[in-house]
Amino acid sequence: MKVAVVGGSGFIGSHVVDKLLKHGHDVTVLDITQPHRPDVRHFGVDITDVSKISVALTGGYDAVYMLAAMANVNDVFRNPVESVQLNVQAVVNVLEACRRNAVKRFILASTVWVYEACAAEYPDEDSPLTLGAIQSLYTASKVSAEMACHAYQKLYGLNFTILRYGIPYGPRARSGTVIALFVNKALNGEPLTIQGTGAQQRAFIYVEDLAEGNVAALSPKAANRLYNLEGLEPVTVLDVANAVKRTVSNVEITFTEARPGDYVWKPISNARANRELGWEPHVHLPEGIAQYIAWVKEQRR
Repeated sequence: MKVAVVGGSGFIGSHVVDKLLKHGHDVTVLDITQPHRPDVRHFGVDITDVSKISVALTGGYDAVYMLAAMANVNDVFRNPVESVQLNVQAVVNVLEACRRNAVKRFILASTVWVYEACAAEYPDEDSPLTLGAIQSLYTASKVSAEMACHAYQKLYGLNFTILRYGIPYGPRARSGTVIALFVNKALNGEPLTIQGTGAQQRAFIYVEDLAEGNVAALSPKAANRLYNLEGLEPVTVLDVANAVKRTVSNVEITFTEARPGDYVWKPISNARANRELGWEPHVHLPEGIAQYIAWVKEQRR
């Protein structure tokens, strides 16, 4: 298939590009930053400009992945206007560019954070969201982007797939993500700082597992469907800090104030992705952290 990856030079996007190429797809990266590999077409396009993104997406694409976003929750809190411009307006720009170019499928990177707006104890993709329950602008921007996908399908017939990501980690991770932050600090001999008590639960997902889920979403079965791509098992942030501390060095763990609107974890099932797409994660957290630490050490040589 001929696919474009908007944000294909980023953390998750670069792994999605790797997996797409491995599976034999024709891949173009649309990103203001150069891709991590030289053997892929690249257009340095500003996705805040709908005319430029429309021109870049000419050429008969079967699918377009929209992975570009402001994903650091702290950055979203500090930069609300810029966050909405990137997480909502830019999504609509790419949707519109896909409509103008008759792209067959738009694939959106969303997040399990949307379930903070869900009253169900064990939510799935069909669980209703209560807009008034949203506590963070990050969640609000992602729900808005999902709603835009539904609207474009109903109004213009543009098929979509929405992927609600768990919290990713692994090689090429952004420095602000929690596991990357802990590993880098530990390797530098610096204290590991936890926002809040550290009792917050997460089900981290290894980035290569997540990338395989993105490739699986090209299946015709995934048209106009929504899928959770969550990690294998829940752990606390304190557990992660202790795991890094044991693996890397005996550094101090400190605590600071909790961040506003932090995500309250709920058990989220990957059953639909497994049943319809044949996808499931495989990398358990201790294995993934060890692989990531080895990668970081190699990069530091």
